[in-house]
Amino acid sequence: MRAFVRRVIDVSGFDASFCLEASNGREALEVLAKEWVDAILTDINMPMMDGEELLRSLAADDLLRSVPTIVISTDATESRMERLLSLGARGYVTKPFAPEDLRAELERTLGEVHV
Repeated sequence: MRAFVRRVIDVSGFDASFCLEASNGREALEVLAKEWVDAILTDINMPMMDGEELLRSLAADDLLRSVPTIVISTDATESRMERLLSLGARGYVTKPFAPEDLRAELERTLGEVHV
């Protein structure tokens, strides 16, 4: 799925020249301890630490809570979306999605930070 999302970003024309990957939330936190990123894209369903737990960990960190996080998930239920947005996600893209959908969400979300 990570490779697919990366390809979709490339196809969308969004400039993501430097991308870091993690296979789960714990690994993402380890990467974020060493590298700064402009945005985080996360799935909900991941081993070891899922996306919801990752959002809670990001929210508890004074620095990382400022990084815009977009959830990419097959779960399109309104209650799930509202819960994840209340935990700090700034965007939500439902699978399956078109490249332009992800690009639009990245631009909207990063625009919030760079205004």
